[in-house]
Amino acid sequence: MNNRKIRFGIVGTGTIAHRFAEAIKNVDNAELVAVASRTKENAEKFGCEFDIPARFDSYEKMALSDVIDAAYIAVPHSGHIGCSCLMMNNGKHVLCEKPMAVNSKEAEEMFRCARENNVLLMEAMWARLVPGTIKMLELVENGVLGDILGVEGKFCYSMDEDEMDHHVFKRENGGGSLLDVGVYGLNFASWYLGKDVETINAQSDIYNGVDSHTCVLLKYKNGAIADISSAILLRKPNEGYVYGSKGYARLLRFYAPQEIDIYLNNGETVKIPVPYAGNGFEEQIAHFSECVSKGLKESPVVTHEQTLYITKQMDKIRKITGVEYPQDK
Repeated sequence: MNNRKIRFGIVGTGTIAHRFAEAIKNVDNAELVAVASRTKENAEKFGCEFDIPARFDSYEKMALSDVIDAAYIAVPHSGHIGCSCLMMNNGKHVLCEKPMAVNSKEAEEMFRCARENNVLLMEAMWARLVPGTIKMLELVENGVLGDILGVEGKFCYSMDEDEMDHHVFKRENGGGSLLDVGVYGLNFASWYLGKDVETINAQSDIYNGVDSHTCVLLKYKNGAIADISSAILLRKPNEGYVYGSKGYARLLRFYAPQEIDIYLNNGETVKIPVPYAGNGFEEQIAHFSECVSKGLKESPVVTHEQTLYITKQMDKIRKITGVEYPQDK
């Protein structure tokens, strides 16, 4: 397998699937050879748009086929466990869109399925693999900002009125801002502050049974504090900060920045450009494909432990704010 490209099939044909299909064109060790949708029409349309040879009108048909090595799961959150396990039970490696699972019970079941089938399962936390995050972690590791004492991250957008039927507003789909985009902020905090969280405080505004706006404060055992917010009906500046004893960094599109602005206490300022290779998905596709080629059953970067940690954190936050999904019962 080392000398050939990893053959991907996409499950789903929505916005994220389009972004993946665009990105994989720029990746040397992967190719898109199949798409599966619940309707023949959507599979054909997507297949024609991206010149994909194999087009399936059911997820089962693609899982049973021998044309793919791996599947990218691009359906709403609630469909992640079913589609992922379907693929893994048929020997396919799985790159599953974030959040990988609606709750930690599902995540544990998915990892168990991966182990039983001896396949690679990775959450598509693409932001951890982009050049900006790699560079920011390097700056922190090298002590440029000193001891990290605080993190802020806001990922807040407002859906249009004609989009109110979107799955992000539905409890049964694992809707709400926390799972949709708050997952980025929680990952961001853990990258730079670790996992020694002492207390979690959270407030949510509830719309249609899901959180439309959530603010989370995480207090760490060393005294550091993370301030994370997410929203789907409210716009805020999409930016983040990493605060240290020697200065701070400002990150536009904080979870996957293409520029890092450093402001040191001695008055020095530095701008560091860190552009994507394409639309930001290229690095995760290349990394996942390399893991498959090496026979790895877990990414050394986007680990099972990290995915499960953040999923459990979201479970706790939802318990505090009173958001419950049918899958929790």
